[in-house]
Amino acid sequence: MFDFDATLPLMAIQFLLLMVLLNALFFKPLMKALDDRDSYIRSNQADAQERLANAERLAKQYEDELAASRREAQAIVANAQNEAQQIAAQRLAAAQQEAQAQREQAQRELDQQKAEAMQSLEQQVETLSRQILDKVLGSSVG
Repeated sequence: MFDFDATLPLMAIQFLLLMVLLNALFFKPLMKALDDRDSYIRSNQADAQERLANAERLAKQYEDELAASRREAQAIVANAQNEAQQIAAQRLAAAQQEAQAQREQAQRELDQQKAEAMQSLEQQVETLSRQILDKVLGSSVG
């Protein structure tokens, strides 16, 4: 079956030389390239994870700042509404006081006119009474 002559050791030596040659020219550069690629991928992956963590941190910070800004805006709106209500209440109170003052002034004027009218009527009544007395007494005396 097998012939063990000089070709078998020669084939073994050729195989070993081919292995050494392939190892030196192909497998070592290929393994180096694969190792370099693996380290590049790992460094990029670590960098990407770091950037992702940084992006998540920034997003959380921006969300916190946005929430704080919204709370501040709501507080400003609430304060503005309170101030507007206070101003409206003050103006309403001032308008009511002015209306009350105008009513009182009108009442005083009416009272004064009433007093003047009563005084004028009393004078007319007195004048008419004297005229009536003069006529009555003058016709009974004469």
